[in-house]
Amino acid sequence: MKIYLKTREEIAKLREANLCVAEVLDAVEAAARPGVSTYELDVVAARLCKKLAVEPAFLGYHGYPAVLCTSLNEEVVHGIPRKDRVIREGDILSVDFGAFKHGYCGDAARTLAIGTITADARRLLEATREALDRAIGVCRPDKRLQDVGWAIQSHVEKQGFSVVRTFVGHGIGQHMHEDPPVPNYGEPGRGLRLKPGLVLAIEPMVNAGGSDVEVLADQWTAVTKDHSLSAHFEHSVVVTDGEPFVLSRP
Repeated sequence: MKIYLKTREEIAKLREANLCVAEVLDAVEAAARPGVSTYELDVVAARLCKKLAVEPAFLGYHGYPAVLCTSLNEEVVHGIPRKDRVIREGDILSVDFGAFKHGYCGDAARTLAIGTITADARRLLEATREALDRAIGVCRPDKRLQDVGWAIQSHVEKQGFSVVRTFVGHGIGQHMHEDPPVPNYGEPGRGLRLKPGLVLAIEPMVNAGGSDVEVLADQWTAVTKDHSLSAHFEHSVVVTDGEPFVLSRP
């Protein structure tokens, strides 16, 4: 495992890339409403990428065919935008986006409530968002990598939800996926010691039902095996000498 600690100059470039990611996600969120297809949201993102002069990180990655990942309801991650995948009132939509600027990658995700959603769906979104915030809070030099995962796992399991174990977060920098892998589960006090300059893309994926997932015939879209709802939030975060710095939060 090769861990690359980032310099102040590199962190500044990562910040710039991540602010572009946040801007694209804001635009997609504003456009996401009942009757809009996930393909149309991909077009919104692609146009803004050109305006911001960023290179979409997902497009072409191992053959992935789109700018965004758009995952509806029971879809966990890697949902491919499609013209026939139309958003409806009451859906939840996870949107994941990454982009390169000046050779450095930003990456973030959020799950959107489309119109009025059920109380159970709202609770799932809140628990997942809170789990991410708790994980960010432990990104300090006196902590270890599995403390990050434990912060997520312990929070969501107390509320009756489950953490996806098939997919994990990751280090990030000049490459979208760098060491170390960042699982959303773990044992407190174990794993890599966190050091200033370490940049992590932390991304809890939380299911309302069981943790098992399966990949559909398109070889990308991952869904919950029991067809329960799933939520996904992600931020890129740098460990500092003090408070963690969320690069993808404006």
